[in-house]
Amino acid sequence: MVPVQFITHHNERYSYEEGALLALEGGCKWVQLRIKNATDDEVEPLAIRLLEACRKHQATFIIDDRVELTKKVHADGVHLGKDDMSPVEARSLLGEEYLIGGTANTLEDVIALRRAGIDYICCGPFRHTDAKSQLAPSLNLEGYRNILSAMNEQGISLPICAIGGITRDDVPDLMRTGVRGIAVSGAVLRATNPVLEMQAFIHSY
Repeated sequence: MVPVQFITHHNERYSYEEGALLALEGGCKWVQLRIKNATDDEVEPLAIRLLEACRKHQATFIIDDRVELTKKVHADGVHLGKDDMSPVEARSLLGEEYLIGGTANTLEDVIALRRAGIDYICCGPFRHTDAKSQLAPSLNLEGYRNILSAMNEQGISLPICAIGGITRDDVPDLMRTGVRGIAVSGAVLRATNPVLEMQAFIHSY
């Protein structure tokens, strides 16, 4: 798992595609295409274009939720939220060659996802974010420290990515908790220059 993931979003300035391309231009090596309230047929053309862009930039391309589309376009993997298809069912459809990520908010979530055989976990939210309409309780730094400490005690070595309202100033303290990476969206898209902001995130370790 790379240190910085970009989760697609849109605002008044940038579309889903424009934001992803700016992140790639800034050196991001992991893009997750996340679009809710759209059909696979509607998302597929964008998925194909972003897959090609990620290949050009040697970046990993993950699709949120859409297991069948992930397999159809040969993305690198799928990310599954708590209300999406179970990781076990997704693995049976995708096989071992695809990455499968999962969403967690608690240690219990982490343990369940480990049992389900996922490859990485996005754990959060760190703080409130406008990118999601329904959020679990914010973890803050203490929440990550507690989860990572318990994981170490139980011998769980799955890579954890912090997500949810993260700014560049948060990165050093977050990395000291033991997380392996961060996921960003709004902080990049709201920046005056998203390309430079992504570069700054990447160099903030």
